[in-house]
Amino acid sequence: MSPTAVDPTPNQIEAEFQSTIEKLAKLKPIGHSRAKHEVITGGDPDWKDKLPPTTKERYEKYNVDISKGYPVIPPNDKIPKFVDEAFEIRNKEYPFVNRAKNADPEKKALFGAAKDVIHLSPYIGTEIVGLQLSDLTDQQKDELALLIAERIVVFFKDQDLSPQKQLELGHYWGQVEVHPQAARLQDGISIIWQDYQSERWGIGLSFKNSKKGNSQWHSDLVHEFQTAGITHLHLDSIPNIGGETTWASTYGAYDKLSPAFQKFLDGKTAIYKSAHQYLDRANPLKGPKHVEREHPLVRTNPATGWKYLFVNRSMTVRIVGLEPAENDLILNYLFNIIETNRDIQYTFQWQSKEAGSIKNDNKQKHYSGVSAIWYNSVSNHSVIHTNESLSNRHGTRVTSLAEVPFFDPNSKSQREALGLPLN
Repeated sequence: MSPTAVDPTPNQIEAEFQSTIEKLAKLKPIGHSRAKHEVITGGDPDWKDKLPPTTKERYEKYNVDISKGYPVIPPNDKIPKFVDEAFEIRNKEYPFVNRAKNADPEKKALFGAAKDVIHLSPYIGTEIVGLQLSDLTDQQKDELALLIAERIVVFFKDQDLSPQKQLELGHYWGQVEVHPQAARLQDGISIIWQDYQSERWGIGLSFKNSKKGNSQWHSDLVHEFQTAGITHLHLDSIPNIGGETTWASTYGAYDKLSPAFQKFLDGKTAIYKSAHQYLDRANPLKGPKHVEREHPLVRTNPATGWKYLFVNRSMTVRIVGLEPAENDLILNYLFNIIETNRDIQYTFQWQSKEAGSIKNDNKQKHYSGVSAIWYNSVSNHSVIHTNESLSNRHGTRVTSLAEVPFFDPNSKSQREALGLPLN
């Protein structure tokens, strides 16, 4: 007697379907879908010899071993494939020590040791002259944390800084973010290298398409359970001209709003998305989707006690509870406040010498790094892209995650707290 065919049960079909999806997901990381070439994980053997000379000098000086390839991409089996996996990476509260709370409000230890302290605009941007970040005491680090929270972004030129010291400083200020997909030197130290990004990942920057990638106004890691606090970008190779970065203060953006509109927004929440995408386990054939998380739309910075807008055009999805037309109208208005008000922005030129001089050879011949350290969640930032100005631009970035986002209805805006006119 011949065997009788037995139809699979719904549970068996579901199990087989999920098994197939798991196998397909292992073939290629979702976040690498735009890659122009075969995906390389681990150390990239083709690019370790293409580093700019000043980056090589820095790495050799501080015994950074890139012999196994550079940069490093996490192995495929270590990269989350599904959105629920990525969501759970840091989904529990991590103890946050607000170092700025220990600081002297007058910052005597930090300012007293500096050759000069230059406020670059009334309320955003400060340059510290004559101090090495690698030599800061804990008291100076605390005071710097407060200064960053107040001034949004602080710059240090002519720095001799090892990647190890940069990471150590990041750990002092909070839990260091380890990105599940990003190119890195090691865990916690991400790589900013436009030449590599363009060639390997196919961002497609060009003269006519310059508003892509990090040239879009954005804040980083807004989808995290505890979002980005202090971010430290150290450029060790700087193009001779261009490549400026603009920061905008969302303290200032909140103060631009009418009291009635502020009252409407206070207490609202919004949905924020990740930069990278993953598969939805429940509906994997629909295509990649972002990690999403809900946070207050207006937040209070625990270091200053000031209210600020927590929105950015690239990663804010929607305001909870509003109709789509209402949401689009309000979010676009808030984005425009941040992006178009030049008095709450500062644009930084990374070059230590006068950029673009045709009389002096001001190309960077030896390593002398420049650091920008900013409070990520209290700002938006944007890089001014051109292929010419970003070529040979390389740096290392460390981000310290901050508190669980909150809104204190009794907190004041920046201008209220400083006793400045509100109109």
